[in-house]
Amino acid sequence: MKMVGGMSYDSRRVGGPGIAGCSYGTSRLVFRGPRRNLEGRYIAALGGTETFGKFIARPYPALVETATGWRMVNLGCPQAGPDAFLRDPVMAEVCAGATAHVVQVMGAASLSNPYYAVHPRRNDRFLGPSADLCALYPELDFAEFSFIRHVLGALAECGPRRFDRVVAELRRTWVARMKALLAALPAPAVLLWMSDRAPDSAGSTTLGRDPLFVDATMLEALRPDATEVITVVCPPSSRDESGQGLICDPLDRPAARHLLGPAAHEVAAAALAPIIEAVPA
Repeated sequence: MKMVGGMSYDSRRVGGPGIAGCSYGTSRLVFRGPRRNLEGRYIAALGGTETFGKFIARPYPALVETATGWRMVNLGCPQAGPDAFLRDPVMAEVCAGATAHVVQVMGAASLSNPYYAVHPRRNDRFLGPSADLCALYPELDFAEFSFIRHVLGALAECGPRRFDRVVAELRRTWVARMKALLAALPAPAVLLWMSDRAPDSAGSTTLGRDPLFVDATMLEALRPDATEVITVVCPPSSRDESGQGLICDPLDRPAARHLLGPAAHEVAAAALAPIIEAVPA
């Protein structure tokens, strides 16, 4: 398959100094650059900020490519949820041409659901509440919010019991949406959990670390839909000597301090490499 088109984006807005973004065909999603050749055989890595490798010189898809010789097409999109891939027809074409897929476990908040809608490309952006959410939280003015985490923080503060209802719906929607994404992939898919916490530590409805609200039960629900489930847990102590793991952000921006560092990408690549090597060439 040959996919033409695409453009470069300002790396300062996308991934940090020296890290370019790119697009494929007419898609308006921004992925890790440089844009790769889609002719011949390749493996597609779908995911959010971790797969993109924001502020990381060599994210795990690049490390896997070096280790295995397989061409890895990095389809990591900052802040993406499963909706970003399910709604984009160009991504369906790119994924259809892949020999296999790696799908990062993305958070359960960044998707449209019965309570609110997210932006179709920038899934961390809040578009608006449903009538059900307005009825559940009549005291809130949702016009004040632009980002999903800000909305969720306000919901949690207003009423924990009501917030539990919202989170339960997010979890149900996430399982259904992730199953739909895995079912839409025409080739085998490896599911990758990549976080600084284990999947069994996410059972609460508090606003914690990514992938937000996803727990071990939800992950197990996807196991029949994937060929493998790889769990990579890299706590802050496993990052670089600064404790931040940042090698591409000399400005030391606060937002970057919450991202996994190079050590996590090395662990992920080491776990994925034997599986990718086993894919028939």
